[in-house]
Amino acid sequence: LFNVRLEGQGLVAFTSHYEPLTLLVTPDTPVFTDPNATVAWSGNLEPDFVTDVQLKSFFGRGSGESVQMKFSGNGFVVVQPFEEIYHAPQS
Repeated sequence: LFNVRLEGQGLVAFTSHYEPLTLLVTPDTPVFTDPNATVAWSGNLEPDFVTDVQLKSFFGRGSGESVQMKFSGNGFVVVQPFEEIYHAPQS
């Protein structure tokens, strides 16, 4: 996982799989996203990683993601309706 911080005036373009969705973040409504679907967020937000590991997760009976990004404050988060899944090269 990596990120790039951009500052100043101008335009930024990025690509995503399918149409991206912009989610509003306010102090009363934090947003939780899948790290593999998160594309970008406004500069005044800082992500925090939260985990929800339970015993049933180890047996493949969990429902949902065990690691998520939490965004709090005022701003927006852009997500894509597609999870990036990276596979190790086959030898």
